[in-house]
Amino acid sequence: MSAENIKEAVQEKYGAAAKRVTASKRATCCGTTSTETCNPVSSNLYGEKEAGSVPENALRASLGCGNPTALANLAHGETVLDLGSGGGIDVLLSARRVGPSGKAYGLDMTDEMLALAEENKRKSGLTNVEFLKGEIENIPLPENSVDVIVSNCVINLSADKDRVLREAFRVLRPGGRFAVSDIVVRGEIPQQIRKNMEMWVGCAAGALSETQYREKLAAAGFESIDIETTRVFSLDDARESLISAGIDPASVASEVEGKFISGFVRAVKPTSAEARRGSEALKVRGCCSGALPSATAGQRS
Repeated sequence: MSAENIKEAVQEKYGAAAKRVTASKRATCCGTTSTETCNPVSSNLYGEKEAGSVPENALRASLGCGNPTALANLAHGETVLDLGSGGGIDVLLSARRVGPSGKAYGLDMTDEMLALAEENKRKSGLTNVEFLKGEIENIPLPENSVDVIVSNCVINLSADKDRVLREAFRVLRPGGRFAVSDIVVRGEIPQQIRKNMEMWVGCAAGALSETQYREKLAAAGFESIDIETTRVFSLDDARESLISAGIDPASVASEVEGKFISGFVRAVKPTSAEARRGSEALKVRGCCSGALPSATAGQRS
């Protein structure tokens, strides 16, 4: 399948999901067909306090597989970018965590989701939020402009993950953090799943293996790479998605059971040699003069 076909299918499905939310229905979760229930990939990701801090439609439009903002250790004053921000829930949560002195960007290519996100921003009352239209393979921000990149079950939908990771590396500041939730596969994905368009849009067929994810992050320039398992999915969890894709669950049981996980993927953009020297010089000056570098300066080094 071509990259353009994948892009069109993703836009169509997630545009339709935004319309369902606008019509006061639940968005379709990764691969499911029901508008009333969510499959285990996207269910129960946010605590009551988090859910209560965002507009209802932001929560209803959530199609993720994790809660990256809760695991990314966001700090006041940081600039955050959410790749594939959808209805904006992770952007709004990030904006609250970084505070008024910080900034949270959301990037999405689907007009319907962007419209929904803007409405959720308005209802939230947050002023440190900005939604951008664009593709995660071509991030419309300058290099070295953000401290943290988050994403929630979106990178697996891209047909060019290497480019996504290179773009993420480009826009992060030296020392910046890559902290995303994504579907990760243990071993090889059955070809009948990978070739099925419904499974691409349903968050499974585009998943990288743990080894592939680590290799691609390293190739993009990242260091301190780690993948933490947050959920392990069983055959029963995937049953509805498989059936909706025309696949007999029993025929792929041994290749699906426990193979798909929700992972929290961490990595760091190395600090440049110049920045390291500057940081050491700052520490020396602080030591000798009695002054200490600020926490903000340390975060953005």
